[in-house]
Amino acid sequence: MSTEEQIERLRRLREEHAHAGSKRAVDKQHEAGKMTARERIDALLDKGSFVELDMFVRHRARGFGIEERRPPGDAVITGWGTIDGRTVFVFAEDFTVFGGSLGEVVSEKICKVLDLAMETGAPVIGLKDSGGARIQEGVLALDGYGEIFRRNVMASGVVPQVSVIMGPCAGGAVYSPAITDFVYQVEGTSHLFITGPDVIKAVTGEDVSFDILGGASPHSQTSGVTHFVSNDGHQALEEVRYLISFLPQNNLEAPPFFTPTDQPDRMEEGLTTIIPDSPNHPYKMVDLIEMVVDDGEFYEVHQHFAGNIVVGLARLDGYTVGIVGNNPATLAGTLDIDASVKAARFVRFCDAFNIPIVSFVDVPGFLPGIDQEHGGIIRHGAKLLYAYCEATVPRVTVITRKAYGGAYVVMNSRSVGADIAFAWPTAEIAVMGAQGAVNVIHRREIAEAEDPETRRTELIESYEGAFSNPYVAAERGLVDEVIEPRETRPRLIQALEMLRNKRVNLPPKKHGNIPL
Repeated sequence: MSTEEQIERLRRLREEHAHAGSKRAVDKQHEAGKMTARERIDALLDKGSFVELDMFVRHRARGFGIEERRPPGDAVITGWGTIDGRTVFVFAEDFTVFGGSLGEVVSEKICKVLDLAMETGAPVIGLKDSGGARIQEGVLALDGYGEIFRRNVMASGVVPQVSVIMGPCAGGAVYSPAITDFVYQVEGTSHLFITGPDVIKAVTGEDVSFDILGGASPHSQTSGVTHFVSNDGHQALEEVRYLISFLPQNNLEAPPFFTPTDQPDRMEEGLTTIIPDSPNHPYKMVDLIEMVVDDGEFYEVHQHFAGNIVVGLARLDGYTVGIVGNNPATLAGTLDIDASVKAARFVRFCDAFNIPIVSFVDVPGFLPGIDQEHGGIIRHGAKLLYAYCEATVPRVTVITRKAYGGAYVVMNSRSVGADIAFAWPTAEIAVMGAQGAVNVIHRREIAEAEDPETRRTELIESYEGAFSNPYVAAERGLVDEVIEPRETRPRLIQALEMLRNKRVNLPPKKHGNIPL
């Protein structure tokens, strides 16, 4: 065969691979409001940057008629490219080929990308749209999932991993996204579940739709599996690009720096009035955060889940920071099971990837109740405590109002390793609120008083004068400085600049045993 003939053969194979999915399958994908795998890659990566791998591999399965169709590349497109000039690896399941089902060869292609990502230190983005394990390949398909899961675990904390659910993701396939750092879902077209509606109806008699079972709403609001919800595929991929802008390439690098347009010494007068005069009136922590960070840009993570705590990514003087803050507008900012788990996972992500953590504290305690106690609030609350205690990145705390009891300790207090702790003059640092404390300490005195309510009020005022302020803690060095609210931004920037070269020596161990 001549060189010209060999080149022509290569061109034919490339053309066959580029159109592996039939026109009918592509049309159905578009009719369902979904992009094809290749269209998704083009929308995600910088124009012209994608380099494809394994475009000529074919499945090796036999039986059930599958050997009659062996499209090159099989049911996934893999390779690497750039986002804003920085390398990322990507795999996109192709629903137009065998319904995007995973077989031996598909697994091998995905595993190769994960291996290369770990070896070169670059993020991995998985675009999920698959009917699940390829039944015709039986145990080989199941083994393929296991190979992927193991690599997801090995890559965890080494390179950022992002999963974008853009179609079905069912059965064992769901565990790969669950291991990754961030999960996006597209409203209306994506579904995550272990067992589908038909199986649930057969086993339990429950009649449930795909959207109610595994749609974006239940997983972003109830289960907490999904971190971000997008209206369509294009928005999801644009948001992934934005997310990547905050993250380092790997655990050995610092996050990227962007020259700020916001002034580092900016005083924010709006912070002076954000705390209501009544200690029982709420305010939105997101509003406070946006007043402090660069240009008011705060990328909230898990926005629809456990609204009593806020977590997300922002920048201070051009440097990425992770933000954790109690939100008094929901459940008075108390810590419950979901909030504890949500914040713990985020703190551990930031610590793994060298992202400093800023904590805004306004917490009246852990949410009381039988459901919380029996649901394991002790165990789950300990996850957040553990996450903060083991974090070695720079950690700065700002106490804005209430900081009561064990919840104060858990929320990155000096005693669990905060590097710098600031407090506003409105801070109340105590074992509990004044009313509760007085009722415990002075129960008998109040009962024996001629006018119990007047005496209770006097004792509450006395307790507030003694403890409902930050100065007792400041006298002991548990608060480094009491600052004016408007000074918060420049003080945080100064503290983080001082901590930029922080070094911590940990005792040698294989790993700790977080109370999962």
